[in-house]
Amino acid sequence: MESQDQPQKFDPMMAPRYGEIATFMRAPLCHDPAGIEIGMVGVPYDGGTTNRAGARHGPREIRNMSSLMRSIHHVTRTNPYDLCKVADLGDVRFTEVFHEEKVVEEIEAFYRVLHGHGIVPLSAGGDHSITYPIFRAIAAERPVGMVHIDAHTDTWDEFQGSKFTHGAPFRRAVEDGLLDPKRTIQIGIRGAQNTAEGWDYSIEAGMRVVFMEELAEIGVDAAIAEARRVVGDGPTYISFDVDGLDPVYAPGTGTPEIGGITTLDAQKLLRGLGGLDLVGGDVVEVAPPFDQTGNTALVGATLMYEILCLLAEAVDRRR
Repeated sequence: MESQDQPQKFDPMMAPRYGEIATFMRAPLCHDPAGIEIGMVGVPYDGGTTNRAGARHGPREIRNMSSLMRSIHHVTRTNPYDLCKVADLGDVRFTEVFHEEKVVEEIEAFYRVLHGHGIVPLSAGGDHSITYPIFRAIAAERPVGMVHIDAHTDTWDEFQGSKFTHGAPFRRAVEDGLLDPKRTIQIGIRGAQNTAEGWDYSIEAGMRVVFMEELAEIGVDAAIAEARRVVGDGPTYISFDVDGLDPVYAPGTGTPEIGGITTLDAQKLLRGLGGLDLVGGDVVEVAPPFDQTGNTALVGATLMYEILCLLAEAVDRRR
């Protein structure tokens, strides 16, 4: 509480990182979207998982670990909070969390409000199924391109009778005209499957699929150049599934695949996307029940910070 004799404006960025209520990056918690330019949102839903559940707890733990983030990027010297008005807009609230179609509708409705206020969303999942309803809100007027970092293409069709699993969001988005497959690149894809359906769909739809073996051969710089070529100058979304990383860096996830990207290369990949027309991003599949040390949540928070800096630069350029 401020002293009446010596009122001071409290700056949470300068407070001890172990104090105060945890919000994304220690940004202010705000339930009024008016005037916000970048809104960080938690989507605590993992009803679309096909393997180990737990990502519903991701937003809370990412918030906690994001208290370790600071403001000025050590490479680009970007301070996103100087460039834009950034806030934690809380979590999507669910009323029928066991009904997949209703969950899709409730996520979409939440993001439609943000989109109507011109807010660029940065989200923490939750499983990867959350990206499809986000696209239904922010890409309804025109399809977006995407830089997708993941072990899996997430372009499979139905699983166990559901079209809304975390293995299907980008197939649904292409079908609905929300995602332009020819402006989509998927990086880090690997791991055996029982059917080639997802890989084949991505390639046949026109997506550029960079399997992990190709990434290891061509290197990060070439992958960045390819990503920039594919998405071009149009509106672009970044979706980062932490299972794209090797599980030695991110063990707390539902569908780990060995032989993945290092955290250093992941940061380099993201930093190489500066200058794109970015309209949103997410970090998904952090599953705290499998995250014994909290490192996966720390990785998720750090990746969110990297994307936040990119989004802030993009918003500032569009003014």
